[in-house]
Amino acid sequence: MEYRRMGRTGLQLSVLSFGSWVSFHKQINDNSADELMGIAYDHGVNFFDNAEVYALGESEKMMGRVLKTKNWDRTSYTLSSKAFFGWRGKDNKPNQTGLSRKHLTEACNEALQRLQTDYLDLYFCHRPDKNTPIEEVVLTMNTLIQQGKILYWGTSEWSGVELMEANRVARDYRLIGPAMEQPQYNLFERDKLEKDYLEVFKNVGLGTTIWSPLASGLLTGKYNNGIPEGSRLAIEGFDWLKERLIMEEKIEKVKQLQQLANELGCSLPALSIAWCINNPNVTTAILGATRKEQLLDNLTALQAVELISSAVLQKIESIMQNKPVLAEY
Repeated sequence: MEYRRMGRTGLQLSVLSFGSWVSFHKQINDNSADELMGIAYDHGVNFFDNAEVYALGESEKMMGRVLKTKNWDRTSYTLSSKAFFGWRGKDNKPNQTGLSRKHLTEACNEALQRLQTDYLDLYFCHRPDKNTPIEEVVLTMNTLIQQGKILYWGTSEWSGVELMEANRVARDYRLIGPAMEQPQYNLFERDKLEKDYLEVFKNVGLGTTIWSPLASGLLTGKYNNGIPEGSRLAIEGFDWLKERLIMEEKIEKVKQLQQLANELGCSLPALSIAWCINNPNVTTAILGATRKEQLLDNLTALQAVELISSAVLQKIESIMQNKPVLAEY
């Protein structure tokens, strides 16, 4: 396993990590979660990602039960949660969502209870909140760090402008600013990491814990001939993913990428993940495998990175035709 420092912090994260979005509680049970987290840990994974909204709190409870059973040395892994959406779904009342001091504090305490841990290594503002002053957000996160409930705080799907504003407030008030961001990043979603965040990387530093390196399974090739029953895109409530992802143009690109992977002697998922972690601004790519075979294959991305030469990168770009265009000054 390779370990990378998270932005300009001293924290080291495994370049491949394991997350629970969609899968925990919805697709797998405690036994499967136990097996998958065990495989990940045994292969050097030291970051496990979660959020209050995943399966409306049940995902954190499941991960908490597994961690209690495993009884791993708490100092050997990092654990995260995210707050914004709440966990009560349609029953959310005012102050049970968003980034107010009240919700961030209460959501943190609830996450600690569900995960059965004394502190979170990473705590994310799951989305920007237009209704809460950025000063309140930064102050609250700084307080949670001072209280020892969290060690680092960050954001998810914020814009580069919002990140720089949070850092400005932190600097002005002499507080701890966001250390990491969790954006979607894969061969189809590139703008934030390759364009929007460039000034943030350069000026204040930023770790990234990217999600969906396989574009919700599209980059596995399993949707090339339709949607298999039991797959992520077949789950009730994820119709928006079907509309967003299943397009003929994308499927055609996936088929071409599959041919390239075959030529290189690796799987398409491994190639797709390897492409993500080949970007030095990626601290870690979060894997979301639901089966042992999937996870073991995903982990071979560590070897597939060595196959990504400049010539291979050019072939990928010729297939994708979606490299972000940077502004010239």
